[in-house]
Amino acid sequence: MCERGCKTSFFVKTEIMVSFKVEKADYHLAMSLMKERSSQAISALKNRNGLGSDFLGWLDLPVELAKIQNDLLETASKLRAVSDCVVVVGIGGSYLGARAVISALGNEFSSQKPKIIYAGHHLSEDYTADLLDYLNEVNYSIIVISKSGTTTEPAVAFRLLRNHCEKKYGKKESQNRIVCITDKAKGALKSIADKAGYTSYVIEDNVGGRYSVLSPVGLLPIAVAGLDIEQLLQGAAAIRKYLFENEENIALLYALHRNYYLQKGYNVEVLSSFEPKMYYFIEWWKQLFGESEGKDGKGIFPTGLIYTTDLHSMGQYMQDGQRFMFETFLTLQQSNRSCKVPHDAENEDGLNYLADKQIHEINRAAERATMLAHKTGGLPIMQIEIDAVNEYVLGELIYFFEYACALSAYMLGVNPFDQAGVEAYKKNMFELLGKEGY
Repeated sequence: MCERGCKTSFFVKTEIMVSFKVEKADYHLAMSLMKERSSQAISALKNRNGLGSDFLGWLDLPVELAKIQNDLLETASKLRAVSDCVVVVGIGGSYLGARAVISALGNEFSSQKPKIIYAGHHLSEDYTADLLDYLNEVNYSIIVISKSGTTTEPAVAFRLLRNHCEKKYGKKESQNRIVCITDKAKGALKSIADKAGYTSYVIEDNVGGRYSVLSPVGLLPIAVAGLDIEQLLQGAAAIRKYLFENEENIALLYALHRNYYLQKGYNVEVLSSFEPKMYYFIEWWKQLFGESEGKDGKGIFPTGLIYTTDLHSMGQYMQDGQRFMFETFLTLQQSNRSCKVPHDAENEDGLNYLADKQIHEINRAAERATMLAHKTGGLPIMQIEIDAVNEYVLGELIYFFEYACALSAYMLGVNPFDQAGVEAYKKNMFELLGKEGY
């Protein structure tokens, strides 16, 4: 790794496609103050003996999942062949990772089939009724993702969708249109899959939901969307190799600085991107860090913004509001497409100074201007750069954030892999709805 860029910044460029940048003064202070905690965190993860070490199966998914990649692709091909759309049923980590990748790489104006739609991620009756009406008019398949099969939101959605599918296609044909991703040995969904003869894939016991995007949980929906899961896994494997071989790595530096800023009183992290396609990636990141760190009265609150859109809503607060947050910019070096501003002889809108410039060039200028303004306004700033948005780079970025999240939680002294607090609302809801045993 090397230092380069402006004199006030510490910039880490590696052989992989994810880079890290932070203020040089913060780097030196953070390294001196957080050295012991960061060393303990990296040791716990590297030696696999920290809190929740039974849930470290995600560390090896990029290399292990290559074994079933062809089987996943075959199933995806079968679903694509019979479907105008595929409904992915799940909540939290059971759908956010796949949605993040599909949204980041998709063309929202494309009519390409199958269309990927989502269910079981809330309890809106209007949405569900609208969805069922829509499915009356199209050919569809279902991928249902749930470890237990009893989580209320996806369980309710799957019961409705399964019933609809069987009425529309019959039970025999429904066997070819429903795929379950669940526990390998127990649970309601596993029992349903076995009895009905549905194709099923395993969520391993040592992989938690929010760390499961590089398992069949994420890979099958991503493959159904027509994206390259081999490249996704190869990108994740590349950064895994880098992280395993370099103890002082960009994931550790990111985790270390997050905890350094928290120690200084900044308890909210805003992940900002100037690419709207990263909206659901930020949503996935929010769940990853929020559910991993928010416990025992600790944790950094994760939230996100999409610029330049949110500069016209939240920009004022980010510039001049209370200073309880730090900001991490997720920067895209290159766009995938080219679109230039045309010259206009009349120039009535005064935009000829932008003529022949790519939109991405203008966007990057807005990003640099925003970082400078927010830094001047007193916000601590970090920057994570990626070379482009494609499957390989997203594989790297997913694994980077998962690894950094585990380290950051260990530095906080909490278990990155449990989520007991989620059960509180469920218990209250079951009591209100009269479920037996509550």
